Amino acid sequence: MAVRTERGAQEYVPDDPGSIEGLRAAAAHCRGCHLYRDATQTVFGAGPEHARVVLIGEQPGDVEDRRGAPFVGPAGKLLDRAIAEAGLDRADAYVTNVVKHFKFKATASGKRRIHQNPNRTEIVACLPWLAAELSLLHPQVLVALGGTALKGLLGPAATVSGSRGVLLPWPASAHRPELFAEEGARLLATVHPSAVLRAVDRDALYDGLVADLRLAASALTG
Repeated sequence: MAVRTERGAQEYVPDDPGSIEGLRAAAAHCRGCHLYRDATQTVFGAGPEHARVVLIGEQPGDVEDRRGAPFVGPAGKLLDRAIAEAGLDRADAYVTNVVKHFKFKATASGKRRIHQNPNRTEIVACLPWLAAELSLLHPQVLVALGGTALKGLLGPAATVSGSRGVLLPWPASAHRPELFAEEGARLLATVHPSAVLRAVDRDALYDGLVADLRLAASALTG
């Protein structure tokens, strides 16, 4: 049986996009992996180019896929609240995902779309877009929201439980040297807000997310 391979997004990334808007326009036509076939649209990152904090999630969800914007569903609303409680300025933050298309499995009735975790091949195929975003943003702090985002940045052995509560120097490893950030930038790992929504002890996990974001805020300068 033939093994399906992903071409990757690099051929769709413009050499000189000029701006985040230029990248967003190019990403709308990305066919670098098979996920575009079932998704409604590409969901690119959002926020100001002067953002000092970049929050990186896994992939858009059902609401994000339909609306074409990241973190606008229930998890995004929770994240906005946590950002405010942590003392970060939401207007100074850029939010994005390692995978820009929604991966899902439709129910038998077709009325619901069940989130599916992107696999390693799909993550690697989409990483050129994140690399291009970071090359324009030059953030001081990168926040990996959940294990998929962290593995995309640091490799398959990285875990949130093994990295939380520590501001890692960036680049924290040479796993993805093309992922560029400002000199002296820091990386922080924390839980994805959707994990908070699913948790039995939601309050405790939410408090941990806020504490992690406060640590991110403490690393900002200027």
